[in-house]
Amino acid sequence: MNKVIVVTGASSGFGALTARALAHAGHIVYATMRETTGRNAPQVAEVARYAAEHKVDLRTVELDVASDTSVEAGIAKIIADTGRLDVVVHNAGHMSFGPAEAFTPEQFAQLYDTNVLSTQRVNRAALPQLRKQGKGLVVWVSSSSSRGGTPPYLSPYFAAKAAMDSLAVSYASELTRWGIETSIIVPGAFTKGTNHFAHSGAPADKARAAEYDAGPYAGVPEKALKGLAALEPADADVAEVARAIVKVVDLPHGKRPFRVHIDPSEDGAEIVNGVADRVRTELFRRIGLEDLLSPHMG
Repeated sequence: MNKVIVVTGASSGFGALTARALAHAGHIVYATMRETTGRNAPQVAEVARYAAEHKVDLRTVELDVASDTSVEAGIAKIIADTGRLDVVVHNAGHMSFGPAEAFTPEQFAQLYDTNVLSTQRVNRAALPQLRKQGKGLVVWVSSSSSRGGTPPYLSPYFAAKAAMDSLAVSYASELTRWGIETSIIVPGAFTKGTNHFAHSGAPADKARAAEYDAGPYAGVPEKALKGLAALEPADADVAEVARAIVKVVDLPHGKRPFRVHIDPSEDGAEIVNGVADRVRTELFRRIGLEDLLSPHMG
């Protein structure tokens, strides 16, 4: 059965690829983005062209994940259009690059807002519908950086993705009795094929950043980026992330994996997450809440 799916941050990168792949799989997909009549108007036109050319049900809707009002209106429109909502894909995010000390607290807060608080806005707007239906799926696009190797100069982004991953884990057990599943997708550091690195934010305190550039950490940024790129196999394909999400969505209810890693560079996240998820499972058994580990079947 085709599902009604909302994908946040779908103007480019993982979001755009995922929205298209899900539409090709036969679902009704809403590729959400902000400024649909302004900065992202060309992306809206491209989505419409793509949908017509490939004869898929791919739509756009205005949804700024940084705005409660915009999120509520966007989710309400989807439900009004279709009468239901089956899958939420939390993909919206933004990266930063530079020494941690040179970012202002306000910059950290803004990055947390985009990468973490945005998911809470969307959940508060969407989950009442999923709970009413007694069935649904929440997909979180995490990052191997939340538990894998953490090279320097990416601290605001890494901290935010770790917070989002932790929130996803907490939400998972609070939704299973409503019949709602959780799958956490964990991409590695794809340095090609998305705009993550090209559009990453820079520290606002340029003077503080310059002290790092000219001091004992001179050359570290370039080495970190080159090192990440060198770890990535030549055939690494960001579209694998979209394909992994499609596979999860298309699995039967109750059979979806809690976590899926797509990390060609193998930075260690799968090993650490495997331990953490086993510890979580064991704790739930020990405290008598084992039933919260899988969705109740309506």
